[in-house]
Amino acid sequence: MSSIPQSKDELLLAINGIFTKLMADYRVISAGISRDNGLEGNIKGTQISVCDTVAYLIGWGKLVLKWQRLKSQGLPVDFPETGYKWNQLGLLADHFHQEYRDWQYEDLLNELESTVADVVDLISSLSNAELYEKPWYNQWTLGRMIQFNTSSPMKNIRTKVRRFKKMKGC
Repeated sequence: MSSIPQSKDELLLAINGIFTKLMADYRVISAGISRDNGLEGNIKGTQISVCDTVAYLIGWGKLVLKWQRLKSQGLPVDFPETGYKWNQLGLLADHFHQEYRDWQYEDLLNELESTVADVVDLISSLSNAELYEKPWYNQWTLGRMIQFNTSSPMKNIRTKVRRFKKMKGC
């Protein structure tokens, strides 16, 4: 299998595989250090917390679901999000961090699990053709857009979280 999913089954495997590992890493980190900055942020030179990484993944997962809901209703989608352009992804990441800044760590983890379950349900409800055989946004298929915004950032964040765990002795 390529590192980039090419089918519905590969996409589900990629998401479920990395998500299981990432959640195991998150579960080892105590709530007491979950708000400590120490991970490289999405804006150059910034530091974020483990909670911020969870908020980031929730935010992108919910955007994927929103995009598909709007498109399936024939409504326009403001990519990546209303008020943000593709060259402002660091600002969008900060928006996600702010949106969830008052949530408790356990609640964030539960929301992430719920969001990923919703994304997996969405993928499961679609055919391979709907996911991979036609452009969905510009030249990108829906499957590729889901992968760009779920399993790919999960892999990147897991590397950061593992570094943080090592630094904190978890």
